[in-house]
Amino acid sequence: MRVYLDHNATTPLRAEARVAMLAAMDVVGNPSSVHAEGRAAKALVERARAQVATALACDPAEVVFTSGATEAINLVFAQPWDEAACSPLEHDAVLRQTYALHDDPHTGAPLIGRDGVFNGALVSGFGFYAQRAKRGEPGFGRAARGLFALTAANAETGVLQPLHPVFAEFAGEMEVSHRFCDATQAFGKVPFSYRDTPCEYASVSAHKIGGPKGVGALVVKQGVDISAGLKGGGQEMGRRSGTENVIGIAGFGAAAEAAAHDVAAGHWEAVAEKRDLMESALEAASNTTILVGKDAPRLPNTSCLVTAGWKGETQVMQMDLAGFAISAGSACSSGKVKASTVLQAMGYDESEASSAIRVSLGLETTQDDVLRFADAWAAKLKKHEARAA
Repeated sequence: MRVYLDHNATTPLRAEARVAMLAAMDVVGNPSSVHAEGRAAKALVERARAQVATALACDPAEVVFTSGATEAINLVFAQPWDEAACSPLEHDAVLRQTYALHDDPHTGAPLIGRDGVFNGALVSGFGFYAQRAKRGEPGFGRAARGLFALTAANAETGVLQPLHPVFAEFAGEMEVSHRFCDATQAFGKVPFSYRDTPCEYASVSAHKIGGPKGVGALVVKQGVDISAGLKGGGQEMGRRSGTENVIGIAGFGAAAEAAAHDVAAGHWEAVAEKRDLMESALEAASNTTILVGKDAPRLPNTSCLVTAGWKGETQVMQMDLAGFAISAGSACSSGKVKASTVLQAMGYDESEASSAIRVSLGLETTQDDVLRFADAWAAKLKKHEARAA
């Protein structure tokens, strides 16, 4: 029987989401229509909006449904910023958008320690526009609009980031500063309250919490203006046009409600215990493998292993043939066989960064699953070491 250990890439559909989606399939109306059928569809969307808002601890009016976290990210970056900056830990959608606005969005050395935690003290070096404005350079007004992005948890290492001190440091650089948090990996695994963050924007995705693929949300703080990236019928309070994906949104709402219950009930603590058990077995099998971020605050389900000289993609293929699904990095960068830029930013060399694998557990992962994986991985490691000798 195969064992799925790639939950940071995507998760199985929750029973609650499946039930909600099947029920939504029987609702024929367009949410924008004023007749009874349309109102029924609209009610499903608004119920899901309330469920997602409750799970995120925000107001329903702050939730904008999108096709996923990537669209949510692009919607934020489509706003008229003078400058944008981010940590090197971000999703490719954030990194690419930031590079488009700033030639060197994370200058300085090094921004991340070997533990995977972003060094917020260096954010002051990001004030590219603001610093030029302070020097009185032509074309750089004092009321600069700046955006800084920091993920709540890195997808590859699982390391949680210190949102409050980092965002506070950045705010001092710009007269008008907004903060964006990609909460895609943290939401549904650890307590995450949008209300308690200093962010104007946050992104989440349904399929990371047991909902369907192709649905996500952008949370926009009340009072913050944001123009629609997609022009059209003015759906989602004028912020995202296009007929709503009623079936997917219904599943997202049900998954968010169930995920919030799991976090509150402490179900992920049991997952952390299994992860720690697996890591102990892996450490016993190898004295050369590094567990990235082991001593830093992490997601309860994520392990990132570095074994220099043993290519990550090779390990993924070998473990796949052995019946285990793992990853060599972020699934959103699938097919791109390259050294992890996240690990390189943390100070790992190319050989180490190229060897990284990610093992991410789910709520249904058993103790037997992780021990079987550890045994299979150790056996492959021995063969690799024998060939390398």
